[in-house]
Amino acid sequence: MTQLNWGVLGAGGIAKTFVADCKAAGINMAAVASRSLDKAQEFAADAGIDVAYGSYEQLVEDPNIHIVYVATLHPMHAEHALLAINAGKHVLIEKPFTLNAREAEQVAEAARANGVFAMEAMWTRFLPSMLRIEQIIADGGLGQLRALQADHSQYLPYTRAPRLHEPELGGGALLDLGVYPVSFANRLFGKPESISARAKLTDKGVDEIVSAIFTYSDGAEAIVQSNFMALGSNKATVIGSEGRIEIDTVWYNQTSFSHYNSQGALVERYETKIEGRGMHFQALEVEQCVAANKLQSDRMSLDESIQIMQVMDEIRAQVGVQYPGE
Repeated sequence: MTQLNWGVLGAGGIAKTFVADCKAAGINMAAVASRSLDKAQEFAADAGIDVAYGSYEQLVEDPNIHIVYVATLHPMHAEHALLAINAGKHVLIEKPFTLNAREAEQVAEAARANGVFAMEAMWTRFLPSMLRIEQIIADGGLGQLRALQADHSQYLPYTRAPRLHEPELGGGALLDLGVYPVSFANRLFGKPESISARAKLTDKGVDEIVSAIFTYSDGAEAIVQSNFMALGSNKATVIGSEGRIEIDTVWYNQTSFSHYNSQGALVERYETKIEGRGMHFQALEVEQCVAANKLQSDRMSLDESIQIMQVMDEIRAQVGVQYPGE
């Protein structure tokens, strides 16, 4: 492990989980910043972080900070990532990478111009369960990939998650929940050749339910769906010509799965558990890449994050979701 110091930009719930996992893994969480100094100090005291700042600018200007984890709301990801990048900091940007593909391209361009590492915090991609699934696929255990079915649906009414319901906060099921199955589909198949999307919009114009069918040049298909007002199965199935993998609830966490052959016989039952949620694996990837002087991750490249945003832009265009300022 490198001797790198992390700064956390934003003091919300996802940042708390990330910091707890990282500290347990021995990663140095050195500072946190919020627009409210009191909130930053409270976060720091709870998390065991030594330094708290009452502005994001103070954090990115701290010469002792090497990497900034951007954990603010979706519409601010690009602004805050650019703030850190232009201060010469490496960045890990909470998913979705940005609000749209245009912003994603701006962030990627700035990171490359400043010679700093940047990556989307799609933490699921770095979990041991996902690494094992990808190894089975790479070894030919499923044959030719033919289909993906993935659901991410939760019951998150306004009283529990008000930001999901507000357009000015980047609300809607797609960017917050749907990004998981969209990213998984992109990892398996690449960018789709065609997209067919449907959604139910709220009175405020954000997607409460959204689903899409992706088709690919080789005939493969992915069906992805998300919903923030009804609890779904939260399972996923990857289907190939020689077998399938059924990923248990909650599929985007470290979880169990079953690998079956083309006759339906069980080949492998995976049930490995980990400590915490597993958000530290992505941080370890960042540190390893920085130590190797890499500007992006092979597993979560900048070009792929841009592709994922392009796919979600197209879904939003088809269902009629537009955010203020776009």
